[in-house]
Amino acid sequence: MTSRSRQPGEESAEPAESAGQAAPGTVSAELLRNEPGARPRALGLSAGLVSAGAVALAAGALIPVVRDGSPGFTAGPLLVVLALAPAAAVLYAVATGRPGLAAGLVLGLTALAPGRLLLDLQLLADGSLASRPELFLADRLLAMPQAGLGLWALVAGHLLTLAAGVFAAGTARDESELAGALDGQRRWRLLGPVLAVAGGIGLLLPPLSSGNAYLLAKNAFEAPTVAMAGYLLLAAVLPFTVLVAVSSPSAGVGKGGFAGAALAVLAVGVPPVVAGLVVDRLSVAPGSVVVAIAGLALLGLAFTRFDVAEGGESATGDLAGEAKLPGLFWWRLATGGLALLAAGAAVAGALTSVLKANGATPVPETPSRWLLLGAAAALAVPGLFVFVPRLSAFARGVVAATWSGVVLAGAAVLSAALSVTEDKAVDPAQFGVDLPLPDKVGFSAGPGVTWTFIALVLAAVAALAAVVTGVVERDDNDATAEDDAGMDGTPANGTVLTPVVAAAVLAIAAFGTPVFTAPGYTAPGLWSDFGAASWGLLGALAVVLGLYALVVRSRPVAAASALSGAALVLGLRAAELPLVGSEYEGASAGAGFWLALSAAVVSLAAAGMAVTGSRRSE
Repeated sequence: MTSRSRQPGEESAEPAESAGQAAPGTVSAELLRNEPGARPRALGLSAGLVSAGAVALAAGALIPVVRDGSPGFTAGPLLVVLALAPAAAVLYAVATGRPGLAAGLVLGLTALAPGRLLLDLQLLADGSLASRPELFLADRLLAMPQAGLGLWALVAGHLLTLAAGVFAAGTARDESELAGALDGQRRWRLLGPVLAVAGGIGLLLPPLSSGNAYLLAKNAFEAPTVAMAGYLLLAAVLPFTVLVAVSSPSAGVGKGGFAGAALAVLAVGVPPVVAGLVVDRLSVAPGSVVVAIAGLALLGLAFTRFDVAEGGESATGDLAGEAKLPGLFWWRLATGGLALLAAGAAVAGALTSVLKANGATPVPETPSRWLLLGAAAALAVPGLFVFVPRLSAFARGVVAATWSGVVLAGAAVLSAALSVTEDKAVDPAQFGVDLPLPDKVGFSAGPGVTWTFIALVLAAVAALAAVVTGVVERDDNDATAEDDAGMDGTPANGTVLTPVVAAAVLAIAAFGTPVFTAPGYTAPGLWSDFGAASWGLLGALAVVLGLYALVVRSRPVAAASALSGAALVLGLRAAELPLVGSEYEGASAGAGFWLALSAAVVSLAAAGMAVTGSRRSE
């Protein structure tokens, strides 16, 4: 057995020093530069590439990115610091003999490089539509402004960062192998995904507020195509990158992943905040503030110890080493509290006006608000039971599913508001343009839109808190066996595989076909008529299918709770017929109604089989 395959705690037949290898889990495994797993040449090349990329990004910040164009403020010094700081951190890690930290930093930067590249390429596709005042702010109408030399320097910088990641990946893998199995509970790391999700949500919000006629601040879904792809990619990759860092056995790689992702997301979130503060007719928007705060928090988290005794050091007398996240009680409290807050915001979104008229035009109702009310109930009920010790584990699993009901209904509400307000009349006076204007007509977003969006954010955070609580439940299984009866033991009985597969097929069909039909009504779909509401369908379906995929490997109570939660989401999908369809004259049940009901019944049957089958096998 080699030192790379040996688990921590196993003893070698000969001393590690005589074999020229470092024992896994020791300081020397992290610091020994001549260890084959460190790949010094590849790591050096990676550091060189990321440094060259940083120089290119800094040059792009100083050279005009659009011909005959200029930034909205003197952002060069800020952008240079944001570009060079990651490279400086990588070089410092290499110089101090910490290959795991260096590789993690590079990989964190690399993961977010494609999204940042797409944001910059919007300047090439049509710079007049890009919300990048730190690089370019038009002072007159420009039709398809031509790209400048600075843009190509930015593109080169992102491509060099991507290349650096290729060479750093091998070092990160070898460092993880040298570290062995994931040791310690490392609960500080569990804050990372929560912060990453918050940052991802911030990336979907408008980066700034604008009263400038030449810069229309829009959220990710309203942005031009290339920029929309960039924001969506960043919002999806940021949590994934942090989750990979959380799961790394090497503390160095994990910390580097946190820091690299944090530095990359700060480069996206900080410039709009500064622009909102210093540029005339621009103001700070919550989205960029959330992104900047999430990035700073992730960066701070990288400086904490990921386990009690990292690097073989004793934690005695070291507050950083002894620090632990709150226990299971507090995580359950957070999960239930966030679920109830999300449900409350959803109720507010359903009961307050989604639209408001700019004139005497009657305000149309939004039928989907009743579905949002149903989603609030489906989330609030299990959220309440999270506070009951003996039912908490089961209810927590249901919350991890029913939060997607808020996504399903919330997307429908926001879609209805967007379809009515997107062509509304705009007052040029808001943009400093003095033009004669007739009486304002059309509609604008009402308080219901704000509450609905808050509900979406809180529901997503509640879901992540539920997942983290599940991890803590497993860690504390011995200490909480009485409260979490059924959490220990073997995975759910294999007989649930057949009904779970059947439920998955039915669920795909249920979300892909209309629940009801009505004259003159076109239902949003997955295969056709894809619109803003279809994102809610897609999100809810992804959550349901993800739960089905985990069921077979889950323990009995966890499997039963996940299946019950999936059944509630499918029931909510079927409930569109009475809740929404009743608002349309001549509405009748569609194929999606019967498919959703069937999938819900099969899911509940599988939940019962998961528990009864496990008891019979005992």
